[in-house]
Amino acid sequence: MTVNEVISVLKSTIPLAQAEDFDNVGLLCGNLEREVSGILVCHDALENVVDEAVAKGFNLIVTFHPIIFSGLKSITGKNYVEKSILKAIENKIAIYAIHTAFDNDFFGVNYRICQELGLKNQKVLMPKQQQLHQLQVFVPQDFSEKVKNALFEAGAGNIGFYDECSFSVSGSGTFRPIEGSSPFSGKHDIQENSDEVAISVIYESYKKNQILAAMKSVHPYEEVAYQIIQLENENQFLGSGRFGELEVAMDEEQFLILVKDKFNLKAIRHSNFTNKKIKRIGVLGGSGASGIGAAISQNCDAYLTGDLKYHDYFQGEDKILICDIGHFESEQFVTEHLVEILSQKFTTFAVSKSTEKTNPVNYFL
Repeated sequence: MTVNEVISVLKSTIPLAQAEDFDNVGLLCGNLEREVSGILVCHDALENVVDEAVAKGFNLIVTFHPIIFSGLKSITGKNYVEKSILKAIENKIAIYAIHTAFDNDFFGVNYRICQELGLKNQKVLMPKQQQLHQLQVFVPQDFSEKVKNALFEAGAGNIGFYDECSFSVSGSGTFRPIEGSSPFSGKHDIQENSDEVAISVIYESYKKNQILAAMKSVHPYEEVAYQIIQLENENQFLGSGRFGELEVAMDEEQFLILVKDKFNLKAIRHSNFTNKKIKRIGVLGGSGASGIGAAISQNCDAYLTGDLKYHDYFQGEDKILICDIGHFESEQFVTEHLVEILSQKFTTFAVSKSTEKTNPVNYFL
């Protein structure tokens, strides 16, 4: 299996279109046509991780954080980014980054955090906006099932845990072929009436091109009549953060002890106690100050994230317990989770979790 074939499977499992616009996900370096000898999964594709891949004979690294985040004008090994990329290229190792595509995935980073905490009734904390479109296409009665099935196969009609969702209305359409046309039915300069079906499906915006191509490939009309509407609906199955509920509410100190144990933490920075029971919890792996307001609006009793600044803690205003458990620490289950996913997808070569330390933050106790 080539690097390109592996990437195709990865993209179908965790679409890169789910990533934030600022991110740099996908293949960062490597030959798409090279046969894959093994996949090493890591948090950060640093030089020591590349060394580990070389030692194991693996030539594809799947990293959570992209080692290249902004443009490089040269690759000479003058900093940690260039050292890693240079060594990867010299050893014919490809590097593929997944980052916010996995952050925003319904079963991604924040899903795993909630699972570790044992949270029930989980939902996306900040669902994606203006990401859903509705397609309505007009099809001759006899071709409606064929077109509908093509739309489904291309990814239209997937809504949460349901697929092949559509709505159809039968009616009568009119058209008049003029000179230059090659009509499927009817004659030039004569108005025709046709029994048609209006098929409506919803899809995520990034699927647009593949869905339209599938529709046109099986539609009998020379000129396909269709319209696309951007919906105001939130995508409840895609977005940043997550929230859920503990089986049993607990005191704030008990909750912090639970978090410290589950995440194997040396310390937790937190806002003032609210003196309320902790039941509903919001989480956002990595740098998550942007999710504090959403956690409050969802009536969360506590919020876990990383990289908070001094003034971020004031946002709690005695309504919520805000906890900074560390950037790496909040994302620590990412590599294990990715290995579990990839091991099910690829069975002809090894998928291994990196054992190298890449967290740059240390503690002096």
